[in-house]
Amino acid sequence: MAAFFVPKGLQRALLRKNLFSQKIKDMEFQSIKKAQAGISKISLLNSQAEIKTSGLSKEEQSWLKKRHSQKDYFSSFNRLTSFEFIQFSEGISGKTEAEKLEQYRGLGNKICAILNSYKLESIQLEGFDKQAMLAVAEGLCLSNYQFLKYRSGEKESNSLSKIILVHESPLKEELNQLEAICEAVFMARDLVNEPQSYLDAPKLAGEIRKMGKKAGIKVEVLSKSQIETLKMGGLLAVNQGSQTPPSFSIMEYKPAKARNKKPIILVGKGVVYDTGGLSLKPTSSMDTMKCDMAGAAAVSCALYAIAKAAIPVHVIALVPATDNRPGENAYTPGDVVTMYDGQTVEVLNTDAEGRMLLADALAYAKKYKPELVMDFATLTGAAAAAIGQYGIVCMGTAEEKVKSSMKQAGEQVHERLVEFPFWDDYSKLLKSDIADMKNIGGPVAGAITAGKFLEKFTDYPWMHFDIAGPAYLSSPDSYRGKNGTGTAVRFIVEFLKNYQA
Repeated sequence: MAAFFVPKGLQRALLRKNLFSQKIKDMEFQSIKKAQAGISKISLLNSQAEIKTSGLSKEEQSWLKKRHSQKDYFSSFNRLTSFEFIQFSEGISGKTEAEKLEQYRGLGNKICAILNSYKLESIQLEGFDKQAMLAVAEGLCLSNYQFLKYRSGEKESNSLSKIILVHESPLKEELNQLEAICEAVFMARDLVNEPQSYLDAPKLAGEIRKMGKKAGIKVEVLSKSQIETLKMGGLLAVNQGSQTPPSFSIMEYKPAKARNKKPIILVGKGVVYDTGGLSLKPTSSMDTMKCDMAGAAAVSCALYAIAKAAIPVHVIALVPATDNRPGENAYTPGDVVTMYDGQTVEVLNTDAEGRMLLADALAYAKKYKPELVMDFATLTGAAAAAIGQYGIVCMGTAEEKVKSSMKQAGEQVHERLVEFPFWDDYSKLLKSDIADMKNIGGPVAGAITAGKFLEKFTDYPWMHFDIAGPAYLSSPDSYRGKNGTGTAVRFIVEFLKNYQA
């Protein structure tokens, strides 16, 4: 049996005026007993002995044996109208199953580039076990992403549009889930790649509404007047320098048979553009600051995938959003801001703005009496400097077994977590002479003091994830590509897919 997988995200809608408005092809399933002739394929061989049954000519077999003996474990055969790729399992040398899955995704990335360079539309996979096959398909799909909305004239769109999985069973549930994840990652990348000239705070809320309607998620968007009534001082302070109003989006997915009695809450930083405010960033540091809402993209798109894949977990996402500008009424260093929960903050750096609006959202989350809260933000350069683009910095107060499950989920999808120390000593760095706390802790441990600041607005099990390093890349990195990566979408889905209350 074989499943035809045509993920919605594979073939991007090129001539669209709005995000997500173009109808994208649905997934197809077809039962076949063996790979189809005339279509490019990837085969996995477990030993040199299997070359005899590969269907290759004697000349090709001899050449392949020679490459194998030279420890070249990946080969390709150009059939003029298609390719045949051979991967030996010895070339997948990861020490753990998670490392091997990442190598299979990397294989998908390598083959995707070849297929698109030759303008080929389809690829079929055979000889892999189920998990390896799904990983190759995921690598192929995620590598095929393009953001062409603002290209004028002829657009160089990728040709790949179909992935065929040759397998003994249809893999319907697995492909439904993979399709939802790939689509959600593409949506998150689109949001991050959109310039602020299009995606301001109200527009972000509008895109979240569209996601909710498409996936059957309840969405409520609070207007500026409602935010003022709630006295969300942190969000309003950051917004003071802008002529565009803030927004506060609330998404809720509550399936009938949810595994958790109390909701899990995802909070995402939605700073759609960050100049640093009056604590102005250098010009070079502002060039990519449209990505400062990557946390908002991660949580909203992850919730979309969870709903589309029908994962039985009750989840709420909170997205406070604004831009941060040095306008005439901008909040200033030295200001004291009264937050949503009544605590006061002495602002000593207006570029430490993300924690101000996240703090209001974390305090607001208390009303739901949550089982667990997870916030995601491109929060500090300190986190990016510490571990680069290779992982996500995390810290918090969740139980160790929950942290362990999170780390396992991160390894599984290669969005690895690095837990920073969270000692109370760091809280002392936030002491203020005139308010309950300062919004920065000084020159040391910047990522940790940011986390300690957020902790002061929680009274529930909570984890903070700083995605500043991997959320936006200046050069391609395998299937993560260049620019917006959609980091944390796959991690959130993997963690909640396996979550047990």
